[in-house]
Amino acid sequence: MFRILVIKLGALGDVVQALSPFAAIRAHWPEAEIALLTTAPFCALAEASPWFDHIRIDTRPRWHDWRGLLTLRRELRSYDLVIDLQTSGRSTRYARLSGQKAWSGIARKAAHFHDNPWRDSMHSVARQRDQLARLGVAEHNAPDLEWLGRGGPDLPAPYAVIVPGAAPHRPAKRWPEGHYAALARLLQAQGLAVVVVGTQAERALVDTIRAQAPGVIDLAGQTDLPALGGVFARATLAVGNDTGPMHLAATMGCRSLVLFSGESNPRLTAPNGLRPGQVRVLAVEDLRKLDVSRVAACLNWGH
Repeated sequence: MFRILVIKLGALGDVVQALSPFAAIRAHWPEAEIALLTTAPFCALAEASPWFDHIRIDTRPRWHDWRGLLTLRRELRSYDLVIDLQTSGRSTRYARLSGQKAWSGIARKAAHFHDNPWRDSMHSVARQRDQLARLGVAEHNAPDLEWLGRGGPDLPAPYAVIVPGAAPHRPAKRWPEGHYAALARLLQAQGLAVVVVGTQAERALVDTIRAQAPGVIDLAGQTDLPALGGVFARATLAVGNDTGPMHLAATMGCRSLVLFSGESNPRLTAPNGLRPGQVRVLAVEDLRKLDVSRVAACLNWGH
């Protein structure tokens, strides 16, 4: 049995952007035994998917943790092919640790070194597609995500989803919660129920929105990733910051508006939708100066 290990760590947006590559790898090697090495937060999502036989959790052992490193080395060396979809220094370290000859990724001594000189200026989706093409893996643009759209609570249709959070160490990526509350009131006036999603750590943001926009449905901290996929699959639209859940919304086919600040480059990281015009990006240098009326206008009522 040909054994393949796929490595995908990172944040939620990184994992969501790898769903098409995951599907392409399975389609190319339908009879192989394929495992995914990822981190604990994405275990449930990966286990629910149809593409992997095993899910391995990377504990990211420190370089003085010899026991953890030996365990990781044994894991890495037990496969016939490793497809590393990372672009961090950890990629090269893992490749060296494994001694694996059949390695695809940015590790310089990899047998299938991804040496495209434009790699660092490519969108994540294009970069992964280019890497897999060098293995002979055909593009797989629209994987069947029916398995991801089934979950989630019953919600009053039609509804819009608001995603007010973002990486806690990058507050400049967040549109002010008071602005989201004002937008929620406008959405309610258009006949939409409004659902707010986020982590429990974002409770203060959500509480501010609820206080200023009575009637919003609070799902913060109440949905795992498969359930959140279902919430987006049935939504009329989603509005949020440059953050992982908006990648999930786009992937589920939800009409989405993503707000970018100068903290990140949408040309490299914007969510990819399933059809033209489904995902819109509104990029400004400082989100604090972005007016609610401009965001509302970009939603293009009636379409």
